[in-house]
Amino acid sequence: MPTQTKPKEVVLVASGDLRIAANQMCWPTQAAMEEQVTAAFAAEGVTVRRGHPYIPELKHGFIDSQKYGIEVFRRIDPDVPIVVAEAVWQYSSHVLPGLETHRGPILTLANWSGQWPGLVGMLNLNGSLAKAGVAYSTLWSVDFTDDFFTNGLREWLTTGKVCQDTSHVHDAALPSSPAAKLGARLGGELRRDKAIMGVFDEGCMGMFNAIIPDHLLNRTGVYKERLSQSTLYARMLTVSDEEAQAVRDWLDTAGMTFFTGPDPATDLTDEQILTQCKMYIAALRLADEFGCATIGIQYQQGLKDLVPASDLVEGLLNNVNRPPVTAEGTGRVLYEGQALPHFNEVDECAGLDALVTNRIWTEMGLEPETTLHDLRWGEHYAGLDASGAPLDDFVWLFEISGAVPANHLPEEYKSATSMRQPPMFFRLGGGTLRGVSKPGEIVWSRVFVENDALHMDIGRARAVALPEAETERRWKGTDYAWPIMQAVTYGVSRDQMMGRHKANHIQVAYAPTPDAANQALAAKVAMMQALGVQVNVCGTENGLVG
Repeated sequence: MPTQTKPKEVVLVASGDLRIAANQMCWPTQAAMEEQVTAAFAAEGVTVRRGHPYIPELKHGFIDSQKYGIEVFRRIDPDVPIVVAEAVWQYSSHVLPGLETHRGPILTLANWSGQWPGLVGMLNLNGSLAKAGVAYSTLWSVDFTDDFFTNGLREWLTTGKVCQDTSHVHDAALPSSPAAKLGARLGGELRRDKAIMGVFDEGCMGMFNAIIPDHLLNRTGVYKERLSQSTLYARMLTVSDEEAQAVRDWLDTAGMTFFTGPDPATDLTDEQILTQCKMYIAALRLADEFGCATIGIQYQQGLKDLVPASDLVEGLLNNVNRPPVTAEGTGRVLYEGQALPHFNEVDECAGLDALVTNRIWTEMGLEPETTLHDLRWGEHYAGLDASGAPLDDFVWLFEISGAVPANHLPEEYKSATSMRQPPMFFRLGGGTLRGVSKPGEIVWSRVFVENDALHMDIGRARAVALPEAETERRWKGTDYAWPIMQAVTYGVSRDQMMGRHKANHIQVAYAPTPDAANQALAAKVAMMQALGVQVNVCGTENGLVG
């Protein structure tokens, strides 16, 4: 029988990683946050009881598997208020089965910190709950004593809900500009001619929100080719050392810097890089063989136990200027002069977005490189930016777990460096494609699933360049081996973004001027509407509602 709770009591659960090294490394931060959360509830006269214990032999107290999560929820009263507290990256699949049948109020919360991806984990869970049709509320705080958190907590304890400010969200009107007509035409062409999305296994890291059901995706004209990561590994074995070395030589000539060392357990080695080059070649050949317009590699789980990380591969694929790869036996250059949009962590929502972005930006003569970032963290900045201009705004730190297209960096590959992936996440290592994204106008977006329908939030922002010391401080407060973008969103505050965003990922693409970015946004809205996607414009552009 479920355990009965006392009055004025809530149950706290903590979803964690599947990788024990990550759970152990991050546990002290989680434990410290839970102390703060417990104190905040106590100040309201409410006791927090943990729904599962710290396990000494594991050296952490996370729910670390779907199996364990189901066992934990069997012992929890389904009507008790429940808090999912996250200071780390978490697998939503560990707690989603229990939360789907929970009847009491659900509150997800995270600490406002860039150290570990707690905010990212919480947003992934929020997106998964939204897709599953589970009602939830969400909060975040630096120390759980600020007015925003305290007022929200009181509201949740009193009503079972926290109402977020969504005044920045506007239903997208059907645009009628030339750019919008272009988008509508491209949408019609995609539905008529169709395209294939190559999926190297689904459900990366428990990301339920990242899987688009076939009946929704197919309506857009996009169909999945379900490929196996074992197929990718097998094709890698057919790539010669000479071919892999040619890719590495190309990157060296282009000016990319690799920080290598002798110990594969802690250093990036030349052998790891050559294996990644083989994956890059194999991915292009398989994509060509199956006619894919976009592909996504899962890596976690599966490939992580066989080969170094896939991230360097993903950054290269998303760039127009990249090492050439030929088809076996023919010498034909694959996807010549094109990026092959890759959706990191096989996030299919980002895959659809990347495909649409690639087609619009290419048609408009803009640089089509696009990528997803984690909505990692941010702080207000008041001072001069790197160019000496005044800046007084909240500056986000977007960070992808390994690679951006080199075109997003100030001097493309000359600005790109490669470091070994963190051992706690990536046992077999592998290099990244890292750097600080160049300043410029961007369009951001997110496709998500809610109420058995496809939606997209879209808005405008500006990538900014902060002084080197400030950039380093922020970067070193997160994952230093990963690339970052620092950005100011137009007309969307920190709390508005967090309260609305239903994903851990955010898609970004550059435009050369504000007007070009606005036109690209209009085209993207129209194309998504033509595909049957429900579109909301978030915030403002040049002082006008988008």
